[in-house]
Amino acid sequence: MSAVSPVSEGIAEGTPIAAEQQRGRRPIRLALRIGVGIAILVATALVVGLGPFLRGIAAISPFPVLAALVLAVIATVAAAWRWRTVATGYGLTLRGRAAFAAYYRSQFLNAVLPAGVLGDVHRAWAHGRDQGGLGIAARAVAVERILGQTVQLVLTLVILLPLGLGSPLAPLVRGAGAIVVAVVVMTAAAALLPRLRRLLRQEYALLRPVLARPAALISIIASSVVVVSSHVALFIVASLAVGLPFGGGLLAVGLVVLAASAVPLNVGGWGPREAVAGAACAFVGLGASAGVAASAAFGALALIGVLPGAVVLLVERRRTR
Repeated sequence: MSAVSPVSEGIAEGTPIAAEQQRGRRPIRLALRIGVGIAILVATALVVGLGPFLRGIAAISPFPVLAALVLAVIATVAAAWRWRTVATGYGLTLRGRAAFAAYYRSQFLNAVLPAGVLGDVHRAWAHGRDQGGLGIAARAVAVERILGQTVQLVLTLVILLPLGLGSPLAPLVRGAGAIVVAVVVMTAAAALLPRLRRLLRQEYALLRPVLARPAALISIIASSVVVVSSHVALFIVASLAVGLPFGGGLLAVGLVVLAASAVPLNVGGWGPREAVAGAACAFVGLGASAGVAASAAFGALALIGVLPGAVVLLVERRRTR
C-alpha cells in the first residue's frame, strides 16, 4: 500500500478520466498479484513437495492455538494503538475500542482475501465514512502501515547485522542489506522525478505534525516493536510445533519470513512467505522442507489468531441490518 494511490491523485487533481482509467487497471493489478503469489506457491510445492505443507498443518495443537490467540491480542492492541496515534495526529477521531475492533476485522480480511491489503482498504473506507473524509482516513491507514513496516525493517537490520557476515546466517544478513539498498535506490530515484518529489513534499508536510511530537513518535516505534515481536514469537511457536530446535537461528529466520509476509504478492498470506521460509531455513542448516512446514504452521496459526475479526464482521453486519 502506498501513501497516495494513483486513484487518489487523479481525484485530487480533478482528472476524472485518469481516475477512471486507474480504477479499470486495479482489477488487472490485483489479478497479477494473485497470479504471482500462486506461481510462487506452486513453485515452492514443486521443489519441496506437498509433505511439508501437510506437516505444518498437522502440527497444530491446543497449545500453539492458545499462543496464537494470545499473541494476536497483543499484536492487535499495539497495532490499533499505532493507528490511533497516526489518525489523531491527522485530526481524526478514533476511539480505542473502535480501533481495536476495526483492526481485528482488517487482519481477518487480509488473511482470507487475496493480495493481503484489502482488509486495510476496508478499514480506511469504514473510518473515512464515519469521519466524513475518506481521503485523510485512507492516508492515515497507509501511513500507519508504512511506519510499521519501516520500524520492522530497521529492527530486522539491527538484529541481523551484528551477527556478521561470517556466521551461518550470513545469507540472511546479505539479503537484508540488499533490501535496504533497493529501498534507498528506489527512494532516491523517486526523489529525482519532479512530480513524485512534489508528492513526497506534500505527504511530508501532512505527516510532519504527527512525527514532530516526541510522544507520538515513541508511541509509533514502541507499538511497532510489540507487533513485530508478537509475530516473530508466533513463528517460533510454529517452528517448535513442527519439531525445529530452538535457537538464535529461528529468531533471524522469523524476522526474514515476517518481512516476506508483507510482500503484497500472496493469496491470503500464502506465497512468498513459504518460499522465503524454505530458503532461509536451508541457509541456516535447518532444511528447506522444515522451513516450509514452519511457515505453513505459522500461516494456519496466524489465521486462527485473527478469527475474532470474523466475529467483529458478523456483529457489524447484524447491526447494519
